Amino acid sequence: MSLFPPLLPRHALVLFSGGQDSTTCLAHALSRYERVETIAFDYGQRHHVELEARLNVLTALRQQFPAWSERLGDDHLLDVNVLGQISETSLTRDTAFAMEASGLPNTFVPGRNLLFLTLAAALAYRRGMDVLVTGVCETDFSGYPDCRDDTMKAMQIALSLGMDKRLLIDTPLMWIDKAQTWKLAQDLGDASGVAGGGKALVDLIIEHSHTCYLGDRTHRHAWGYGCGSCPACELRARGYEGFSAAA
Repeated sequence: MSLFPPLLPRHALVLFSGGQDSTTCLAHALSRYERVETIAFDYGQRHHVELEARLNVLTALRQQFPAWSERLGDDHLLDVNVLGQISETSLTRDTAFAMEASGLPNTFVPGRNLLFLTLAAALAYRRGMDVLVTGVCETDFSGYPDCRDDTMKAMQIALSLGMDKRLLIDTPLMWIDKAQTWKLAQDLGDASGVAGGGKALVDLIIEHSHTCYLGDRTHRHAWGYGCGSCPACELRARGYEGFSAAA
């Protein structure tokens, strides 16, 4: 018996950066919705490695998961460099990672997720899609206010009212930690119909997805590529360790 429900006759747009979380969210969408497209944003981030990694992830998914490939439609990349122009953060400027006086890390890009969701909703409206899938999370996160469940619920209401169309913001990672995110990827792969799909999806995430804030693709760890010391790498590594220990 499948761990996942039958496909829903809905069309979903996945906010897809090419990282571990968004790759898992893409697998979730492909396991759940009839038609899936992806969207990413070039916002003047310090490195473009993630924009390259996401294309490698899409190619590998299409090659290794035929049933998902049939449901995986167009990919969209939007230029929102204006966000980088107004953001003085360590993701858009060459500055060291640190905590601000506000209690938030300087990796927080104010308004980023709000803008991304608004633009994604506009594209979804034009293309007849009614679900936005995003990898925001309140369990393993840095305290970003635009990742909170309350923010997502408020955005869902605002976008549905503003577009005069009922939109769903699907947040499959909201209440799980990084170890559980690895496990979810394994379960989704196992349910894909591909022999050994769970291991294949985990291996795909390790090899092709990118999370490191510094854009390091030279150091290979058990959990994937990265500097190993930035907050994103540390979180991913701890999650993989917990996942491996529970296996």
